[in-house]
Amino acid sequence: MIVEPVFAKDVFLIKPKVYSDKRGFFYEFFNARVFEEQTGLQANFIQDNLAQSQQWVLRGFHFQKGAFAQAKLVSVLKGAVLDVIVDLRQSAPTYGQYFSVELNEYNKYQLFIPRGFAHAYLSLMPDTLFYYKVDNKYHQPAESGIRFDDPDLNVDWGVSADKFLLSPKDLQLPFFKDILL
Repeated sequence: MIVEPVFAKDVFLIKPKVYSDKRGFFYEFFNARVFEEQTGLQANFIQDNLAQSQQWVLRGFHFQKGAFAQAKLVSVLKGAVLDVIVDLRQSAPTYGQYFSVELNEYNKYQLFIPRGFAHAYLSLMPDTLFYYKVDNKYHQPAESGIRFDDPDLNVDWGVSADKFLLSPKDLQLPFFKDILL
């Protein structure tokens, strides 16, 4: 796998080496040793999650606060998403800025998101399967988020927001300026 630094400290785009022939394909989804050698980081994932979404479903921005913050390795098994992260690390030069990348079943890219980021994704195709690993347990009282349409973040989703399907919970998230870290 090729690990490329992108956007901010400790954020990496992972491009697997895919071996294809007439039977199909094979690739190493994640290799902790290679990841550590190329990044200097240890990833101790403890849980894998899978979410299915219809086209235009937007999930997020979500994050866990304090001791329950989570690093994530996100990818798409089927379909495509616009994956977006926001840097919440107040000491970082990219604080309050966002980064986006398309992850899809064809490029097989993965995004490593360190602790200290809010995360969201927009499903670009029907029946998208979004797969991700986390390095810390979910703790409901530590859950927080930011509105997808925050005017200070000004995220370019590439499509009109009137198409989006959001949960009632995500529609009630606070704006970036109002979150307590």
